[in-house]
Amino acid sequence: MIFVLWQPNASHLIHLDDTRAICRHVVAVDNSPEADTGLHARLRAAGIEVIHNANHGGISGAYNQGAQCLLARGCEVLFLLDQDSQLGADFFDGMMQACANVGSDTFIVGPKVFEVNLGRYLPVFSPQARMPKPERIEDHPEGLVPTLFVISSGSAISAAAYRKIGAFREDYFIEYVDIEYGLRATRNDVPVYINTAVELRQQVGQFVKRGIFSTSNHVAWRRYYASRNAVHALRSNSDRWSIHWLIELLTLHQVACVLVCEEHKLRKVVAIAVGYVDGLFGKLGTFEQRHPRVAAFCRH
Repeated sequence: MIFVLWQPNASHLIHLDDTRAICRHVVAVDNSPEADTGLHARLRAAGIEVIHNANHGGISGAYNQGAQCLLARGCEVLFLLDQDSQLGADFFDGMMQACANVGSDTFIVGPKVFEVNLGRYLPVFSPQARMPKPERIEDHPEGLVPTLFVISSGSAISAAAYRKIGAFREDYFIEYVDIEYGLRATRNDVPVYINTAVELRQQVGQFVKRGIFSTSNHVAWRRYYASRNAVHALRSNSDRWSIHWLIELLTLHQVACVLVCEEHKLRKVVAIAVGYVDGLFGKLGTFEQRHPRVAAFCRH
């Protein structure tokens, strides 16, 4: 299990302890800027390996560091988990049973995800369709449901799949990391499934709803990555799936949500616009490296 930490509080550490109680091989990858040596010592004393990644490569870097550690131990299935996710007692048993049911050693399996803020399950997208459309997971009451991608937290990646697909893209840093990985998996003939028998509840951002618009109210710098990586991931796969038309729609939707629901509108719209242009031209890496002045403006 790769458990990613970011300036964890007491509740996050309880989630980590609960995970350790049901999974023997746990690697805590701390992406906090500064190492908490006291915390790391306590975790190691509890049998949890700790890697201080200091946010190098963002969430992708944390996943890759944890994966290399678990692969070196000979682990055959790699679970990804962030500190906010809460697991039921039967989570791992249900997920491992699903992995066994795939019938292959190359796979990605994710739980069905209930988004608390939205009050509904996240949809699935059929990998066969030229023009994928969202399908209700409730319409698939049991078994493994093929999909284009899964949310990273709670997902299981076989060691063989990770070696075949390759590492998570650290030049994406954060946002759309899991979507790009799922699309790349499908292109490399690695099947991706939703396990309908297991549920993961997640709550992303600070939810705001006004009329028909709702938003997770992320900070401006995350808006940059969401805009840029969406454009890049969808354009990069437009030869396989007719999804490039979503680019402008997603960008306009982000802008509309910011203007209607959020504060710091100018900073966020600037971040979205700059991200859109960078995505079109394939300019990846960190916001600070690409646009130090704009990034500084968007952080205040």
